[in-house]
Amino acid sequence: MSDTDTLCFSRRDLLKGGGALVIGFRIAGAPLPAAAARGDVAGPPDPNAIDSWIAVHADNTATVYLGKGEFGQGNTTGLLQIAGEELDLDMSQLRWVQLDTNVSPNQGATTSSSSIHRGGPQVRAAAAEARQALLALASTRLGVQTGSLTVSKGVVSIDGHPARSVTYGELLGDKRFDVKFTGTAPQKAINRYKLVGTSVPRVDIPDKAGGTYVHMQHVRMPDMLHGRIVRPPGQRAYGAGAKPLSIDESSIADIPGARVVRKGDFVGVVAAREWDAIKAARALKVTWQEPPPLPENLFDSMRAAKTTDTVIADWGDAPNAFAQAAHVASSTYRCPYQSHAPFAANCALADVGPNGALVMSSTQDIYNSRDMLAQVLGLPVEKVRVQYHEGSGTFGRSCYEDAAQAAAVMSQAVGKPVRVQFMRSDELGWDDYGPAHLADVRAGIDARGKLVAYEYHGWQHGWMVNETTHELVLLTPPKERTTGAGSIPVNRMSTGSMYAVANRRVVSHAVPMVGYLKGAPLRSPLDLSFAFASEQTIDELAFMAKIDPLEFRRNNIGDARWLGVLNAAAAAAAWTPKVAASASSDAEVVRGRGIALGTHHVSYGAAVADVEVDRRTGNVVATHVYGALDAGQVINPALVENQIVGQAIQATSRVLKEEVTFDRSGVTSLDWVSYPVLRFAEHPQVTAVVVQRLDEPSTGAGEEVMGATAAAIANAFFDATGVRLRQYPMTPERVKVALAAKT
Repeated sequence: MSDTDTLCFSRRDLLKGGGALVIGFRIAGAPLPAAAARGDVAGPPDPNAIDSWIAVHADNTATVYLGKGEFGQGNTTGLLQIAGEELDLDMSQLRWVQLDTNVSPNQGATTSSSSIHRGGPQVRAAAAEARQALLALASTRLGVQTGSLTVSKGVVSIDGHPARSVTYGELLGDKRFDVKFTGTAPQKAINRYKLVGTSVPRVDIPDKAGGTYVHMQHVRMPDMLHGRIVRPPGQRAYGAGAKPLSIDESSIADIPGARVVRKGDFVGVVAAREWDAIKAARALKVTWQEPPPLPENLFDSMRAAKTTDTVIADWGDAPNAFAQAAHVASSTYRCPYQSHAPFAANCALADVGPNGALVMSSTQDIYNSRDMLAQVLGLPVEKVRVQYHEGSGTFGRSCYEDAAQAAAVMSQAVGKPVRVQFMRSDELGWDDYGPAHLADVRAGIDARGKLVAYEYHGWQHGWMVNETTHELVLLTPPKERTTGAGSIPVNRMSTGSMYAVANRRVVSHAVPMVGYLKGAPLRSPLDLSFAFASEQTIDELAFMAKIDPLEFRRNNIGDARWLGVLNAAAAAAAWTPKVAASASSDAEVVRGRGIALGTHHVSYGAAVADVEVDRRTGNVVATHVYGALDAGQVINPALVENQIVGQAIQATSRVLKEEVTFDRSGVTSLDWVSYPVLRFAEHPQVTAVVVQRLDEPSTGAGEEVMGATAAAIANAFFDATGVRLRQYPMTPERVKVALAAKT
């Protein structure tokens, strides 16, 4: 298949074959077989049954059924390594199938860097149970105790008598285990690992590099229609919706086969040809109800809002400690709404009939997606089947569920399969944005440069519950993911927790989301903002004390693992000690270096950034980022290195360029010009450092260097110019204003 081909299945083919709709990769050029007799009933399968996780084939290979999605992060490779390690199988003997609610175990959403952290232990336990069951069968076949058996590449032999052997395939090939988890299966000792901890090649790359990998945007069905959503150009204040007062269907009468789909306040168009659907969406005349205005001054409005306040951390006597501090750094930081902005806008394909629905999308949680689709369609959950196809990056909750629900609603209305492809303006204008953040940070040190007090106040709203299509179709009122004290809070891990400080107070001020923009998780949710504010404050104290920023952090660090990752980043960068901004000059182009720490959940991240600042144009370029990450036991170091590189580049883009803009009526950043991202020619060189700790549990590796990178760039800007930027993105306009204020 060429890179311009699309994949087309018959409707019968889509529903047969045990749910193995699309095979994610090939081994030795041969396509993987479908999962036999699996997919006839709605899942999830029993999580305590080995057969829900592992299938052994007659050719001595195994299929591992995963519940975590492959989004390009390589987690499939890492999870297969875990399974192969426990099963004593080589990577070439392992297979996988894409996610399907009639096939896959429910491992929860593929979010929060959880694939290895939370999904890995389940896969490891299942593989260990499978190995134990296979050894029991081999013990009976070979007539010896299981303790006398050894396994290599799925061949079980008697220790010392290798000729007496049997393969997994001969023991069980293509038959069921019919065994429940015992809870007693031993897991392999770390000193016996052969796969875990090694950089085996990713299993998805050959097909991607060869142009044969099937992404969601490639999938087609016979007799399908193309659909487009119709909404005002740019999201309004949350809660306002998009209510059509009148629709002039005659405005698209000249477009062959185009028709309007309306359900509740949802409006869309369908047509047999994609270009006709695009034209119809543009031409359809709709009069929309005027929305209430968005805030004129975002941050003043957030501070003035009636908030629900939660004390996240509070110990010691901060007021007294501040009163006695030798130096106190205190400032306010402003951080924008940002978009998920996948390179290809989201897409979904749905076939909904009176007796059930099949929906294909790039969801991060197939079972939750199924539940939401059932609500929108008014169907029993067991009548809805969701199959996952990889998109082009999502970085949190982008519009994949919105597209899936829109496709399903249109398909149900017209009685045919409908493929919905969001336009760029749909994706950027109606995204579920990473929320804006306002921070007041204060920290103090004694005369020796030791932290004595730290205080962080943060304002932000929460995340949505229902997709825009759901709200428009069912006319449901606005709803945040959580309310009150349970709102998305300031992260205590990202706000000073890495330092030893006796007096610390962190307070989260939950702003109601109604009247602002719709929020949702964006990669390393809010941690860029937390680190941007917190780590600049730490750097400012080092400057006040006339101490090198690295040495200041070393003197105040509160944990050996934080110190380890800090030292790893500094060593990679060959850090040279000096007081920040001590070498700044009046040259047109000045250079600086900064360092920072950051995290998302429980892993440890650090970064050093080198920047160049053009004083005349205000342009900031990050030339090199050194990122270090301690994620405990790293299954595949190459995967984590790739994650560090991606995090550093994306964080650079977000801190230098990305900001959702809006006027009183709605969002105005609707394309790559009004919502710019870092271009290939602008990205920094990245040196990735993995701090391997095989004796520690695996933790997240997909988000934890983001905040450190953003803060390191901000600190490098100060080193270059002697000026603090307390709002990002650090655009040329803001840079020139800040530099002019200094003079």
